Amino acid sequence: MISINNLTFEIGARALYDDANWHIKPGDKVGLIGANGTGKSTLLKIIVGEYAPTSGTISMAKDIKIGYLNQDLLSYHSEKSILHVAMEAFARQNQLHTEIENLLKKLETDYSDDILNKLSDKQLEFEALDGYNIEFRAHEILAGLGFSEDEQQRPLATFSGGWRMRVMLARILLQTPDILLLDEPTNHLDLPSIKWLENYLQAFEGAIVIVSHDRYFLDRIINKTVESRKGKLTLYAGNYSYYLEEKSLREEIQGNQFKNQQAKIKQEEKLIERFRAKASKAKMVQSRIKALDRMERVDAIDDDNPEVNFSFKFSKPSGRHVVTMENISKAYPNLQILENTNGLIEKGDKIALIGANGKGKSTLLRIVADADKEFSGSSVKGHNVSQTFFAQHQLEALHLENSILQELVNFAPKHTETELRSILGCFLFTGDDAFKKIKVLSGGEKSRVALAKALTADANFLVLDEPTNHLDMASVNILIQALQQYEGTFIVVSHDRYFLDHVANKIWYIEDRKIKEYPGTYQEYEEWNSKRVVKPEEKVAKKPKEEPKPKQVAPSVDSQRLLQKKNKELSSLEQKISDQEGLVKRLEVDLAKEEIYSDAQKLQDCTRNYNSEKARYEQLQADWELLAEEIMELEAGQA
Repeated sequence: MISINNLTFEIGARALYDDANWHIKPGDKVGLIGANGTGKSTLLKIIVGEYAPTSGTISMAKDIKIGYLNQDLLSYHSEKSILHVAMEAFARQNQLHTEIENLLKKLETDYSDDILNKLSDKQLEFEALDGYNIEFRAHEILAGLGFSEDEQQRPLATFSGGWRMRVMLARILLQTPDILLLDEPTNHLDLPSIKWLENYLQAFEGAIVIVSHDRYFLDRIINKTVESRKGKLTLYAGNYSYYLEEKSLREEIQGNQFKNQQAKIKQEEKLIERFRAKASKAKMVQSRIKALDRMERVDAIDDDNPEVNFSFKFSKPSGRHVVTMENISKAYPNLQILENTNGLIEKGDKIALIGANGKGKSTLLRIVADADKEFSGSSVKGHNVSQTFFAQHQLEALHLENSILQELVNFAPKHTETELRSILGCFLFTGDDAFKKIKVLSGGEKSRVALAKALTADANFLVLDEPTNHLDMASVNILIQALQQYEGTFIVVSHDRYFLDHVANKIWYIEDRKIKEYPGTYQEYEEWNSKRVVKPEEKVAKKPKEEPKPKQVAPSVDSQRLLQKKNKELSSLEQKISDQEGLVKRLEVDLAKEEIYSDAQKLQDCTRNYNSEKARYEQLQADWELLAEEIMELEAGQA
């Protein structure tokens, strides 16, 4: 479909790609990943012809249709409705529609066969191109991306940048291209829209290349992963989770090869040094020197996953109640957001505030942060609460003439310069980057500086609005580590589900204009929420006549004994699972040992043993789930 051969692309003296190769095949669903600055977005621009390679070739079929979503589309301006803009995808159908309208007008005064034949031909082509359904398809996709019927009639120019990007995405999807190139497609989507897009792309029959830092999104769509690193493109035959496992295995093998080669090189160098001065050994020495020069060197492993090496410092802990909200109501013209609702944030809470755009997440966050005073009810901070608020508008508080490092030094004097340089490195400001002036930074770079400031504040309560925007996966991991070891309290809005699942211990969502709470992780909330959602057909079904509730009786002795027995079985099973998990992990380590993978028979035996024990481990887990369900049913019967 698309073939990239020996691609080199240079920016000044730097080679962003150096003799890179990649073949995109029909039906491939590929995640293009890599750290910021490794050229992912640039590669998409090279594929579509916006940039020309320094050398190498990009070859593809002449009639291939490419749909390309990138952040530059934000500059597109139109006073026409977003429905009209989305339907611009149907260029030929729109042209035919106009021609048919003109022919019908001519037919009012001209009944010639020529007009009738032209009209018939145009109508047949229009029907063949499914022209009568294009408006329905446009409505369907715009609705999936979060636009109501009324909003679809509003001019594009009246929407914010994020919503305009959704319209551009809708237009691209309606083109039904042979291949979709999507550069950070989830950046401006809320969680319901991300899930809708996931379902759409899973069913998409063409090829897809996605640049994204949302690993959950990638895992649900892609079947291949291509890593852009050090000027090369490396293919992994699986989704993002597979890539992480496979890369770890490859690096372990490479690390062992590097270690063995370095030992061999040192041994050879000792021999050369020992016999260099002896004339009788000169030929042997020269031969070994040449062999060393010809040796293809194995690279050492670079650590792409730095760990947090700074600590949060706040001078005093908060009281038990951090924020108490009572009878909160908030409305905008023609829109009630919150109505007579209550909320309590307690010390140690790690809250993820989730939901669709327009439901009031950002409004509630501003109320919590005391940034919005226009509401009824009360929101009160507790004893000793010190707060910092990170949001995109915090960029305006940066001092433009300061260097990045000076901005943090002034803001967080309790941290050493080494600690501040460390956190700046975590957020992609390495080396001399720390001395750049704030005024020369891009919007994304300023956002990262503001986030670094938030994490170094003397605050025991963090309010974070979309902190993962503009971060690559490595930086998101750094933020996760930082928040996991943070001993204070925080509430965060984000659409990155992997991030939320690893930092939150409570979920807040707004339903019926009330603050609702789920006491668990994001994944647990998703499982619970999927079971409580009423299907459309169930909503219209006739409500069955309620049967009289049976009288509650005390649980029998037999059922109590059975429950005790089942609980003992569950404990025993949990120990077996723990033991089996340890065995599987030991076998995984064995598979990476050189004496195993370098011997075909040993590798085959070890792999067979590993697969057998892993299958047993998975069966034990399945048995545990069945037993746990039985216990829950027994407990429910005794309630």
